[in-house]
Amino acid sequence: MTNILITGASSGIGARAAAILAARGHTVYGAARSIEAIGRIDGVTPVALDLTDPESIRSAAAQATANGPIDVLINCAGYGEFGSVEETSLDDARAQLEVNVLGAVGLIQAVLPGMRQAGRGRIVNVSSLAGEFASPLGGWYHASKFALEALSDSLRGEVAQFGIDVTLVQPSYVATDWHDTAMDRLELTSARGPYATMAAAMRRYFSNPALARQMSSPDAVAELIVKAALTERPKTRYRIGPGANVAVALATFLPDRAFDALTRKQFGYA
Repeated sequence: MTNILITGASSGIGARAAAILAARGHTVYGAARSIEAIGRIDGVTPVALDLTDPESIRSAAAQATANGPIDVLINCAGYGEFGSVEETSLDDARAQLEVNVLGAVGLIQAVLPGMRQAGRGRIVNVSSLAGEFASPLGGWYHASKFALEALSDSLRGEVAQFGIDVTLVQPSYVATDWHDTAMDRLELTSARGPYATMAAAMRRYFSNPALARQMSSPDAVAELIVKAALTERPKTRYRIGPGANVAVALATFLPDRAFDALTRKQFGYA
């Protein structure tokens, strides 16, 4: 039996992954700001967690390790701060980095001593294809995922000597309410200024039923997270979503301006 702490467990992918892990007999601590929904997941212990509050991070880690070290930490919580770089306030930018990057690292720092002492452990950071390339109007979200990718790569090299592994899960579009939140942020930030035409094009793109049909299900992503968490020798990255590997290849090998043009065409920008 494995002790697992997973963030973002109140809804969507995190809730589904927590349920799968608990159903397989593991001890699962599900963490989120609102724990009411977590309490309804069979076999999952709710843990209150605010990733912007260092004391909350310490308290959550202490609760989850009260009966022994965490074997697997799954950083699944996150959201998308969308809007132009020019118009996004630095307070909103800081909040994005606090939740998607610094909060995740705070939990990693809290559980690593126990993992090192035990001589084993697994950290699964749920990133995104947005950590491989960037598009307009999502700069701070992309920045958070680029940072999570880099930190994961550095961390993997640091902790391998202690029997600890680090892996990334990189979903493309997933059928959750994440997109609704991202578009709400876009509306607040850039719907009425100089980037309004571009913002309207992005909203049309995400509301297109054809895109919805291409999205991965939360169950499929959750199953991949479980695989990354439990497989004996994990890959360093797991991608999921139609065309995910092709998209990364295009971003890697196309000249930057050619990729820019491809992105503009994809989203319908002028």
